[in-house]
Amino acid sequence: MATCWQGLWAYRSYLLVFFLPILLLPLPIFIPTKEASCAYSIIIMALFWCTEALPLAVTALFPIFLYPLMGIMDASEVCLEYFKDSNILFVGGLLVAIAVEHWNLHKRIALRVLLIIGVRPALLLLGFMLVTAFLSMWISNTATTAMMVPIAHAVLDQLHQSPTGKDAEKGSNNPAFELQEPGPQKKVTKFDEKDNGQVHPIPATSLEPTTQPQEQVRFSQGMSLCVCYAASIGGIATLTGTTPNLVLQGQVNSLFPKNGNVVNFASWFGFAFPTMVILLVLSWLWLQILFLGFNFRKNFGFGEQAQERAQAAFRVIQTEHKLLGPMSFAEKAVSVLFVTLVVLWFTREPGFFLGWGNLAFSDKDGNSMASDGTVAIFIGVILFLVPSKIPGLTQDPENPGRLKAPPALLNWKTVNEKMPWNIVLLLGGGFALAKGSEQSGLSEWLGKKLTPLENVPPPAIALIISLLVATFTECTSNVATTTLFLPILASMAQAICLHPLYVMLPCTLAASLAFMLPVATPPNAIVFSFGGLKVSDMARTGFLLNIIGVLIITLAINSWSYPIFNLHTFPSWADTNNTASCLAIQGNITTPSP
Repeated sequence: MATCWQGLWAYRSYLLVFFLPILLLPLPIFIPTKEASCAYSIIIMALFWCTEALPLAVTALFPIFLYPLMGIMDASEVCLEYFKDSNILFVGGLLVAIAVEHWNLHKRIALRVLLIIGVRPALLLLGFMLVTAFLSMWISNTATTAMMVPIAHAVLDQLHQSPTGKDAEKGSNNPAFELQEPGPQKKVTKFDEKDNGQVHPIPATSLEPTTQPQEQVRFSQGMSLCVCYAASIGGIATLTGTTPNLVLQGQVNSLFPKNGNVVNFASWFGFAFPTMVILLVLSWLWLQILFLGFNFRKNFGFGEQAQERAQAAFRVIQTEHKLLGPMSFAEKAVSVLFVTLVVLWFTREPGFFLGWGNLAFSDKDGNSMASDGTVAIFIGVILFLVPSKIPGLTQDPENPGRLKAPPALLNWKTVNEKMPWNIVLLLGGGFALAKGSEQSGLSEWLGKKLTPLENVPPPAIALIISLLVATFTECTSNVATTTLFLPILASMAQAICLHPLYVMLPCTLAASLAFMLPVATPPNAIVFSFGGLKVSDMARTGFLLNIIGVLIITLAINSWSYPIFNLHTFPSWADTNNTASCLAIQGNITTPSP
């Protein structure tokens, strides 16, 4: 009998893929409407995403054949959803992020900031969280964590050594710093790219000694957790920081084509950056109390022995920074292009003044014809044109008699290896799912069923949504979570005359609050694979962080989000059959003023 159950478990993915569609067939057969057919497609995709019976990107391709075969949408219309402007923004943003990683600019930034902040225990936690959060705003959460965790453990090794030893005096190099470099013996974790929900940790040798004082073990645990948590928190600050943010932008543009680009880089940053800062500071305080205790004098490194150890760790970071040498021409060029990209994003169409997009590239209504994706791809293409060394001719080492131009800052081989193409498909599948819900009438049907919620105070709705999504995202991909929830919430908001962003923004932010389980996000899996952590450690720490995150999101959506997104009125671009009555009573709208 045990063998039978083991066999079923071994073949569970095949069984789910085969039997789930058959078990759900009565829905479209006995209710032969477009709404039922679309619901059948969405339920199958949701179950496959939750169980990971198929790779997430493969499940995202289902609308391409299900929607035309079930009479929901034409194939040509479905396929257009798979490469929208949000996908272009994702690809362009990652081109710049890949260039930053390729030339090791992120490591230089990390070490430099740590040298400025210092290495006293509390400041060390803060320093690693600030660096990780900042890098995660622009490059993959996974890549940021994979780089920062070995650096953290290398510093800890020096901090925990005897201050009278030779290493403490010289600040010698620590080989743990090299763990983030590719090599046959150094791969710590195998994972799919950021946010795809499929993480496969491979046990690695712990970097901590087998016998350590409990105090040192606790500090090492706190240091590991601060890196993975800061990576998830930092990603919410920018539109390209984590994939759910792009899912929101794409869903808003798909469901509400006349929204006037309400969710762009500048508006999102104005809303999400303060949220990220508050959550990061409170997370630092919680980690400090939990893993360092209430002895703040000791936490900030007062005392002769603590200062000697801190100096030893400081010299390790200083040594590693010196080993990088002076900034190369490639690093300087990537830095200039990166800053240019950010400036262009902020000034394209900021809203509170006319941007360069409104002035130079406007349509007949004065709106910018260029999008954030346009800017990202423009800078991305430049990376393939700018040489990585000061222009000049050098000898080709393979053919000494020939001259050779320096390679460009970025080449397609590097991009092809590091670009998570599966996320592009996953984003497209989410947009197709939302479009099918709209065209089939399923969204309208759901909205009508949710009209009783208009008697519930909007802040309570936002709080409940945040709690629900934060719980759901612990065991499901955050991309899949936002993809499933956002169209339903948009329909609900239209039905109860509530600004759609009032419920869609909390859902998107809460999808990044995956702090409790190692499998919740790739950053969690990476730090767990380094050893020294139990699931209970992560769950205990992450539970309160989830609560803190939900409360901060509720504060953000009921305060500074109002002037940014004009949440106090029902927008005319959320046009439905119910809009006339909503606009007629918008003076008495139920959404509270801040």
